[in-house]
Amino acid sequence: MNIQGLQKLTLLDYPEKVACTIFTAGCNFRCPFCHNASLVTHVDPHNEMQKEEVLGFLRKRQGILDGVCISGGEPLLQPDIEEFLVEVKNIGYAIKLDTNGSNAVLLRRMVEQGLVDYVAMDIKNAPEKYGETIGIKEYHLENILQSADFLLSGAVPYEFRTTVVRELHKREDFAAIGRWIRGAEKYYLQGFVDSGDLIQPGLRGYTKDIMEQALEIVRRNVPNAELRGVE
Repeated sequence: MNIQGLQKLTLLDYPEKVACTIFTAGCNFRCPFCHNASLVTHVDPHNEMQKEEVLGFLRKRQGILDGVCISGGEPLLQPDIEEFLVEVKNIGYAIKLDTNGSNAVLLRRMVEQGLVDYVAMDIKNAPEKYGETIGIKEYHLENILQSADFLLSGAVPYEFRTTVVRELHKREDFAAIGRWIRGAEKYYLQGFVDSGDLIQPGLRGYTKDIMEQALEIVRRNVPNAELRGVE
């Protein structure tokens, strides 16, 4: 496991849990709006944390923390992710996985093995604009579609979320996303905020009014959709 960071306490990353967040290195996407570019394009080997150090922290926090959020980067790129989650589970934690959905087979297997209790999958954009949005123009969507279908089946508690960027998302895209994930259990439109660590600087978010209009469009097919991080 290439672990590049540990947020020792979060009340936001794992719904209804007091949790910590573990950040893994590397991603197979190059989303221009990625707010963790340092985990994608210029990973610092000197920042890597030893697995035993992280597991030791989790053992000490038993009874204080309820859950562990595994984020990145894209955690499913880690070759020993399953073994690591087994160790976290053995300590007694619930696990939330943040993923881009690009490894549908591994996602399904980990859920079926009981290694993941909650999944948050990014829906980057409407299917026809996916390649542009993830920085890989000829990207084939098969894995993304399979991952979304698996979550929609209700196999595990989940949420979908889309970070909305003015330069990438238009009115018709929200309609297409709504049709794609029709009836989703939870879906969030997240306001884009420049973290200062972007792959492509200069991107912008929408105003609250525009975000509310986008939400209305999505809710035609996803009644449970909500805004997140919109002031």
